[in-house]
Amino acid sequence: MQVGSRPAPCHQNCTCSGAPQSPWDGAPLQPGACSWLGAPLCSSLPTWLGAPLCSSLPTMAPGRPCAAGLARFCQKLKRQKPLEDSTMETLLQRCLSTLDLTLLGVGSMVGSGLYVLTGTVAKEISGPAVVVSFAVAAVASLMAALCYAEFGARVPRTGSAYLFTYVSVGELWAFLIGWNLVLEYIIAGAAVARAWSGYLDAMFDHRIQNFTEAHLGVWQVPFLARSPDWLAASIILLASAFISCGARVSSWLNHTLSAVSMVVILFIVVLGFILARPSNWGEGEGGFAPFGFSGIMSGTATCFYAFVGFDVIATSSEEARDPKRAVPLAIALSLGLAAVAYILVSTVLTLMIPWHSLNPNSALADAFYQRGYGWAGYLVATGSICAMTTGQINGLFCLPRIIYAMAVDGLFFKGFDYVHPRTQVPLLGILVFGALTALVTLLLDLEALVQFLSIGTLLAYTFVAISVLVLRFQRASQSSSPSLAGSGLKAKEYNSFSDHLELVGPGQGPQPGQLRPALRPYLGFLDRASPGAATCWAICGLVVSAIALGCGLMLGYSVLSLPHWANLLLLLCSGVAFLLSLLVLGAHQQQRLKDTFQMPLVPLIPALSIVLNFCLMMKLSYLTWVRFTIWLLMGLLVYFGYGIWHSKENWREPPGLVTARYVAFPDGRLEETAQDPGQAPAQGPGSP
Repeated sequence: MQVGSRPAPCHQNCTCSGAPQSPWDGAPLQPGACSWLGAPLCSSLPTWLGAPLCSSLPTMAPGRPCAAGLARFCQKLKRQKPLEDSTMETLLQRCLSTLDLTLLGVGSMVGSGLYVLTGTVAKEISGPAVVVSFAVAAVASLMAALCYAEFGARVPRTGSAYLFTYVSVGELWAFLIGWNLVLEYIIAGAAVARAWSGYLDAMFDHRIQNFTEAHLGVWQVPFLARSPDWLAASIILLASAFISCGARVSSWLNHTLSAVSMVVILFIVVLGFILARPSNWGEGEGGFAPFGFSGIMSGTATCFYAFVGFDVIATSSEEARDPKRAVPLAIALSLGLAAVAYILVSTVLTLMIPWHSLNPNSALADAFYQRGYGWAGYLVATGSICAMTTGQINGLFCLPRIIYAMAVDGLFFKGFDYVHPRTQVPLLGILVFGALTALVTLLLDLEALVQFLSIGTLLAYTFVAISVLVLRFQRASQSSSPSLAGSGLKAKEYNSFSDHLELVGPGQGPQPGQLRPALRPYLGFLDRASPGAATCWAICGLVVSAIALGCGLMLGYSVLSLPHWANLLLLLCSGVAFLLSLLVLGAHQQQRLKDTFQMPLVPLIPALSIVLNFCLMMKLSYLTWVRFTIWLLMGLLVYFGYGIWHSKENWREPPGLVTARYVAFPDGRLEETAQDPGQAPAQGPGSP
């Protein structure tokens, strides 16, 4: 075989010369070539389903797109980032220990939620049963946290849910997840800064806000805040300056503020139990659960967002010294500490004073004031400011690293992948997006925008859970080796060496996606299709049935206005489909690794996490979905205008070069074969 040789052009109207093309294949366009969305489609297209695309296409009229272009276009949308790129080598500084990562997670979760959310849920949603709401929310968050822990240990690179989706589901979905994470961190940072500013301003009798409104007036413009919040914008700029000094400086500041916050929480719990009155949970005050089971579950949906900060640990895994051990341990410890803190604080809060007399805006400080301990309110305010500053720093710590990961992969604008040689941080991302977050904080009204946090977080959790299933059951793209056709031996051919290492390396055992040997006599019909087809359809069926379950449970009687029998039928059919998909996945082999953390009870835990996330997403208002759709459309413009053309995966294997393929034999031997992308693979004896 001659390396670099090409067949004839696609058809008589195509004048392409066989040279590499861009954007599809990574080189300049050839003038006069037939095109799909401006890209030439010559015979150098790779083979698909074992045959060259162009050679099988009929002659088409000039100017009409080739069918090969559409196939190539769809393939690009679902191309995946190889796991072989996810090594320990990095431009960032690996300096974070398990303790550093744990405190990052605790600082992200125990922030304004502890000082604001606790009183709001207790007063308006759950009553004293807010304790149960936090406990259930912690268990629900644990399912998503285990998915993050497995990926954080397996793929020790920055990017969090964006990277996890890229290596398992595909490029387009990964970009959209990363795009939503960017918005999530911007709005979360602005919201925390506003809460921080309001808490500090309240300590000085709102003099700062009164001064601003007196000299600048009050704005009555839609989507703009009542007045510019200079204090909140300043804290964001100051936090960005600290973060630009390096991960070690950010970690040190986080340690200091987290220590102060923990001491204050310990003080609240001890003094709160001393002042506790069990009668505040009695029938005279409305009982323990005045809003019933519905109130507990509604409180759980709200309290769920108190634990969303653990993804900062996965985002920081590229800067961890030992990510395989530190990331899962830090996620478990931080989630446990945050859950204990929320449960204890909500317990003492509702025992100190009756739940119906709480002040939702400053519940803890007001509770001590009502019991005659006004001086304790200042300690609580100090702890709240430290906790919210920690959450602010951690959010700004993650945001530029998400941008950095996307820029390194070529999906976001070049320049954001710059790492400062001394501090080893993505400096441009910190400066640009720190300033953007400060601008949003200064000018915009955040009450409507904060709802974006819910849908963006839940969507990221959902795709991480799906990615765990894909990675466990669907990692390899494999086919029988044609070179051994008719030989009686079963060898497998892999598209990349990383697939061989992942699936048939020494000591790995059965390959994932294969039916369990004990079940083959009974479920052998599942293996009649192509390898991996059964698990692929099962994952798709599980996601679709989870969406149907969420619609039936949350919208069946309200938004959809279904009759009672119709909603029960929807729940029954979707429930049966969900269980069948779960059973089909459970009947197949999983990928087993001994040296990295793997979550237990797969596929059950990821499946339950997917259902829970969809149910919570269905509870969001339709305006949130409208705003979310608009943001997604903006992201699609960025992706198709820039990302798809500059993606690193677009330049990985230019046509005209030899494509390496690896054949694994039953005795463990590995043979490398070379194939020209423009030619079909050789067929074995007797092959059609």
